Amino acid sequence: MKKKTDHFSWWMYALYALILAAVMLLCICVGSVNIPLKNTLTVMWNTLWGLELPQGVSKNIILKVRLPRVMNVALVGACLSLCGAAMQGLLRNPLADGTTLGVSSGASLGAVIALAFGVALPGMENAGTVGMAIVFAFLSLLLILSLSYVLDRSMSTHSIILIGVIFSMFTSSAMNLIITFAQEQVKSIVFWTMGSLSGTHYRHSLLLAAGLLVCGGIIFGHARELNAFAVGEDNARHIGVNVIKVKLTILIAVSVLIGICVSVSGTIGFVGLVMPHMTRMVVGPNHKRLLVSSVFSGAVFLMLADLAARTLLSPVELSIGVVTSLVGAVAFIIIFYRTRKAG
Repeated sequence: MKKKTDHFSWWMYALYALILAAVMLLCICVGSVNIPLKNTLTVMWNTLWGLELPQGVSKNIILKVRLPRVMNVALVGACLSLCGAAMQGLLRNPLADGTTLGVSSGASLGAVIALAFGVALPGMENAGTVGMAIVFAFLSLLLILSLSYVLDRSMSTHSIILIGVIFSMFTSSAMNLIITFAQEQVKSIVFWTMGSLSGTHYRHSLLLAAGLLVCGGIIFGHARELNAFAVGEDNARHIGVNVIKVKLTILIAVSVLIGICVSVSGTIGFVGLVMPHMTRMVVGPNHKRLLVSSVFSGAVFLMLADLAARTLLSPVELSIGVVTSLVGAVAFIIIFYRTRKAG
């Protein structure tokens, strides 16, 4: 039976990869200027093998604009969905994700400070924003966990979520205060806070891929422990899981990964909430399968959301955060209703 299950899993993952590739090609071909699929495949194939590229505007659109953007959108969606799946398993709450803890809010505050006051590192474009987002995400996590420990030595799930919500309110007020005084940067900050991946480059893809590889590897390595958390912290403790250590490890990995995503894309809500929940309904609660499936579903969802943001009101481009919030708000109500009904 085990061999059949594994065999099915490999076929399932192969199907995910095909769907991911198809959606990526769709997003590269479609936009304000539609590019035929044949031209897109020719440009990408010739670039991959170092062959002569066809002349025309489509080459520049594909290689310099759409391909890096689509890659970054897919990576951000994968990272946010993975973080959401990890948090929902860790906290045993289908309404939990990185934003619930206040980590996303902390990362956003750090990035807004960098944008408003021009924090930068010499010779490294946008490094100040990336660094500040990661540092503030990590510091936010430390503050939230410290307060949770002071108020509740067991660091229960409810205490962590409650303090995370309160911390998010505080960071929102702090960001509004900064925006009030950052008159010259207001437009760019406001657009960034709504979430956007326009103008992102291949160097952002390298950063996101590195974060997913390192932090995602840590999260994948704790899939068994996340399965144990699903039946309760006491049961996990009885089978030998170091509850505090595992919690801290996963929370730190999630905070760093969210900090990287926020520094590149701005604030994009509901991806980490909606996609893991929907994926769990399809593949089940086993985190060895759920985490991998969430990576693919998050990437596909955010690519389609970005495509909608680019094309729905063309030539005007919506913020990708607006699209995900519209979809996520409806999904949040449905999830909340199902949770209360099940309770």
